[in-house]
Amino acid sequence: MLDESTKRYRVVKQSSSKKKGFNFEESLNELEELVERLEVGDQTLESSLKDFERGVELTRSCQTALQDAEQRVEQLIEKSGVEQLAIFNTQSTDE
Repeated sequence: MLDESTKRYRVVKQSSSKKKGFNFEESLNELEELVERLEVGDQTLESSLKDFERGVELTRSCQTALQDAEQRVEQLIEKSGVEQLAIFNTQSTDE
C-alpha cells in the first residue's frame, strides 16, 4: 500500500520529467513543501528518503533552469552590444 507522499511523488515525478512541462515556480514551491515536511520529522524513514530524493531532483532541475536563464540573458546582452554587466546591489539604500 502506498502512502500519500509516495503517490504524490510518483505523479509529480512523471509530470515533471518532461522538460517542456517544467515550471520553475511550481518546482520551487514543491521544494519548500518538502523541506517543511522533512523539518517536522514525523514521516517514516522511507517517506523521508523519498522526499529527500525528490528534493535533490527538484534542486537540480531548478539549478539547470537558472543556468539556462543566465545564459539567455548573457546572449541578449552580447547581441545588444553591452560589454559588461552591472553589479546588482541587493541591499536597500534606505538603511
